[in-house]
Amino acid sequence: MNSAAVAGYGEEAILVASGIEKTFDRTRALAGADLELRAGEVHGLLGANGAGKSTLSKVISGHVQRDAGRLVYKGRPLALRSTREALEAGIAIVMQETSLAPDLSVLENIFLPELGRPGLLSYGSMRRRAVGLLANLGHEHVLPLDREVARLSAAQRQLVEIAKALALDADLIIFDEPTASLSPSEVERLFDIMAKLRDDGRALIFVSHRLEEVFAITDRVTIMREGATVAASQPTASLTQAEVIRHMVGRDIGALYATPGLQEEDERAPAVFSVENLAAPPAVRNVSFFVRRGEILGLGGLVGAGRSETAEAIFGLRPRSAGTIRLEGREIAPRKPADAVRAGIGFVAEDRRVQNIVPDLSVKENLLLAHLGAHRGFGLGYRRRRQKVEELMAALGLPAERLLDANMLNFSGGMQQKIIIARWLLLEPKVLILDEPTKGVDIGTRQAIYGILRRIADEGVAVVVISSDFEELLGVCERVVVMSDGNAIADLPSALLDEEKLTLLAAPRTSMTRNTEVLTALSGECGGVGFWALLDEDRLLCLNSVVADPAAAPGFAAGEAKRLADTRIPAALARRGGDFVTEPDGSRATLLVPVTSRRGHDLGWIGLTLPGEAARPAAERVRERIEALNAEAG
Repeated sequence: MNSAAVAGYGEEAILVASGIEKTFDRTRALAGADLELRAGEVHGLLGANGAGKSTLSKVISGHVQRDAGRLVYKGRPLALRSTREALEAGIAIVMQETSLAPDLSVLENIFLPELGRPGLLSYGSMRRRAVGLLANLGHEHVLPLDREVARLSAAQRQLVEIAKALALDADLIIFDEPTASLSPSEVERLFDIMAKLRDDGRALIFVSHRLEEVFAITDRVTIMREGATVAASQPTASLTQAEVIRHMVGRDIGALYATPGLQEEDERAPAVFSVENLAAPPAVRNVSFFVRRGEILGLGGLVGAGRSETAEAIFGLRPRSAGTIRLEGREIAPRKPADAVRAGIGFVAEDRRVQNIVPDLSVKENLLLAHLGAHRGFGLGYRRRRQKVEELMAALGLPAERLLDANMLNFSGGMQQKIIIARWLLLEPKVLILDEPTKGVDIGTRQAIYGILRRIADEGVAVVVISSDFEELLGVCERVVVMSDGNAIADLPSALLDEEKLTLLAAPRTSMTRNTEVLTALSGECGGVGFWALLDEDRLLCLNSVVADPAAAPGFAAGEAKRLADTRIPAALARRGGDFVTEPDGSRATLLVPVTSRRGHDLGWIGLTLPGEAARPAAERVRERIEALNAEAG
């Protein structure tokens, strides 16, 4: 915990919420919620879906007016009638469901609160400020300032929300699930920004379902259940994950991830679904993968890698310019979603509110939407689905009477997601693609969703999971296909990966350019093959390679994982000495040099492999050259 946060504990609270109550129609969202927040701290606000976290956040930020209770801000009673009053008081919120203006540009959305103020606007000044904000977020190239927000992905819209809150220079910022669409490296970048804001004396509320993030960034936590506070202002360091979960759900939930189901003999089974050389410009350039019956495959990558766009192209939501799609050996070419549904493909899109829910329809009508797409003939055909609907509602832990609710938006995010998944399970698809299936849901619902995926895979469905949560991919999937810049660059068993390896593999090829320049210069000057790899005791994962002389090929290429013994340079990889190591058959000689980041993190090894008969430069000179090239590239 930082010094500013420690100092804050002895000061008067910047915000005190006590006895807050709020009811929507028949739903009691808040039933006596309490929260105390001090300047110079990151305060976690936790709870299962429907616990009231987002409602309390909206009360504090002026989006919702409370029915009862008291708010005190900076020592004075606070009675907000609008979000503008909250902004003028110095309170901003980064919403879980983005509240941007889709027809305006990224730049205009970042400074949206300023557009309604009197006086002239300086777009030049706004642009300079926006570039600085996005540079701090590490996304100055990912978010073109002149692009309309309607054309952005859900993850990119989330980044615009974050930049908008930072542009307000508020004293109190609420981050409501800001990391739901971010990869581990992007989360770390956001946490660096949050730490700076905390050190500047700002008060931050951090709402998240990812407990590892809560323990990484928060100083204290408040936990809610069923609209009430059940644990108030507890120092994060004094709690364990098990204790937090017990407060959230009132019970122990056991292991989070279901045990992978494919056995060794299943791994030789033929593919039930395959995609070859798929292209849907500009986001999808060349993607190939396959899934076996009963397998859960992960599609991993960073924001902008083209994962969601790949799923949309498969499902007929995005025109394809190239590629072949096969289901059970038969080529299919969906031109619209109805074609994909009738072929046996289900798709749970990333953005619940925009892509999955029709607010004007009842819960039952939302549940049966996909059925209507597949149904042919007169009438709605609901009756023949009745038994399956009842079975699914019971399996998902959803009360049958809630089917009669007139509006899906009365459900929590977790309940909505269960209904959306049930929509596709109702059709018994052969392939089910899920894009960020646990985005914005609590840990109990996550466990339930993982159990559902494992169960349907065991029943023979081929499942594809797209996720920015690398821990989730590794915990749920048997294999992970890694994407970068619209290309599938690796297909590896999850047992060979960890979050660090996935992050390095998923790095945009544009950021790999400097590393490629290092390897190109190295192999060009010395001949042979230059490569960058991660090494375990008996395995290698190649992240990048440049071949100047094919005669020196080490037996692996970028994106491949191999046992050391199965490469052409096993002796060198095993010894990892400070000099060139010649293989016993004399075919190749290899020098390996360890690489670290500026912060001292292990980044693997850079290797140079030369043909056995080639002249070898001095090892020390090669090491110095690698260090110099890395310094120039860094």
